[in-house]
Amino acid sequence: MESPIKHLKGLVTDSEEVQSHFTVQTMTTAKASDSGYPTEDTFSDIPITSSSMSSSSSDDVEKGVEPILIHRQVGANEVKAFDCETYAIERRHDTTQPTMVRDQRNGVPPDHMVNLPVKRGNRIWRGLRYNLFTVYQRLFAMCLIANMAAFIFVLAQNRHTTPWGPNRNHVAAAAAANVLAAFLIRQEHVINSLYAICCATPWWLPLRFRRVVAKLYHLGGIHSSCAVSATVWFILFTALITKDFASGDYNQPGIVATAYALMTLLLSICIFAVPKFRMVSHNTFEAVHRFAGWTAVGLLWVLILMVSQAASDMPGAGSLVISMVKSPVLWILVAITFLTILPWLRLRKVEAFPEVLSNHAIRIHFKYMKMGPILGLRISDNPLKEWHAFASIPAADGQSFSLIVSDAGDWTKKQIRERPHGYWVRGIPITGVLRMAIVFKRIVMVTTGSGIGPVLSMLVSHPMPCRLLWSTPDPEKTYGENIMESVCKADPDAMIINTRATGRPDMVALAYQLYLQSNAEAVFCISNANLTRKV
Repeated sequence: MESPIKHLKGLVTDSEEVQSHFTVQTMTTAKASDSGYPTEDTFSDIPITSSSMSSSSSDDVEKGVEPILIHRQVGANEVKAFDCETYAIERRHDTTQPTMVRDQRNGVPPDHMVNLPVKRGNRIWRGLRYNLFTVYQRLFAMCLIANMAAFIFVLAQNRHTTPWGPNRNHVAAAAAANVLAAFLIRQEHVINSLYAICCATPWWLPLRFRRVVAKLYHLGGIHSSCAVSATVWFILFTALITKDFASGDYNQPGIVATAYALMTLLLSICIFAVPKFRMVSHNTFEAVHRFAGWTAVGLLWVLILMVSQAASDMPGAGSLVISMVKSPVLWILVAITFLTILPWLRLRKVEAFPEVLSNHAIRIHFKYMKMGPILGLRISDNPLKEWHAFASIPAADGQSFSLIVSDAGDWTKKQIRERPHGYWVRGIPITGVLRMAIVFKRIVMVTTGSGIGPVLSMLVSHPMPCRLLWSTPDPEKTYGENIMESVCKADPDAMIINTRATGRPDMVALAYQLYLQSNAEAVFCISNANLTRKV
């Protein structure tokens, strides 16, 4: 049976069969108020406290309550008139039950929002706190300072040795250890394990502690810092063997040349990972990161073989195998190689079932595995070129899942246009940042566009007290009935803003309003960097 979103006039006919299943009602402001649904007057008359928050839940779903669909911009005095004609949504239920039709409320947000709190500190302090001293930057600084402290210590300790400088093998081991740490913190099993541990944080712990635990998603700062530290250590190693080669104490030009090639690769990886370069051309960053990284691992093997061979040629030294086995760099390199290969051992192409939502979005269904709660999946149509991560939405049957892809660039536009029936996947699904929402009692979700995908992944898998604020152009037309139905189930009082009709509202003010109304402990924002920073 078809179940598209239809305008009321498309459902009303003279057919007795239709009239026996549908009851058409016009939802007026007075009637909505009498039924207990929030209206514009409700917002303006009721003070904003935790007790004034709407208690709509399963009862409202049974009554046929849809999320509030905003057709007027908050704070705007006059906007272009919008046709708020009531329309019905035909819902699919058990085949033995009659089809139910519900009027969708075209709600209006308050004209007068509560004032945002006064910003803390002066502008300079805020700039430092929220730009230079974010959790990501603090983790980056902690790892880098620890490495630089060790760096300075070994230089000071060996300033009078002959030949000058610390032991070359120890310096190489420090560089390799940092590379291993950078790999580990980005490994799927490690990430999932860390999230599992942090998500076990009980509610009875202080909110301040739970807020700190929820910052786990900033662990990328450790990855970046270890990569930079490894590069610094390897530059020292290259400088030391260059000095020895120039003085005639180390006649190994092949080792020196390999070291310089490896140093160049490490520097290129770090440079292209700088946010400004990364944003200009993400595909270039991804290609450099992957292929320069693989080449660097290969050159590390070449370098350790050459260094071990040179060591075994010295008088009184053992064989090549003994020299390699005694080197800690060898065992670190074995672990790095294993971590590099591991995700690609699970590379396979799986069948996909595209569902076109609109010319702006597509929903891709997969049936090859069961998907756990709040997991992300990387897919590709060319595994050596580029990979894209999306949040998975488990299906009601528990046997399949789907991804929402919206038009956000050349690759996503291509998927919407071509609708491929197969994608490459590798590794295992990775736990998403919204998994940390379960350490809070009540939350507010703020999202725009296709960010509704990760939000639904969370709320479908783990229902919890949540208020949802979603801003997107033409939500019904762009994402379809099923997504709107899922949003309704997740939060019957969800605030959905049709920016095509309203323009862009003040999302920060709306988020703060919901935060106060719901007495939430945390606000999660899945959107572009600019809005996320503001929220």
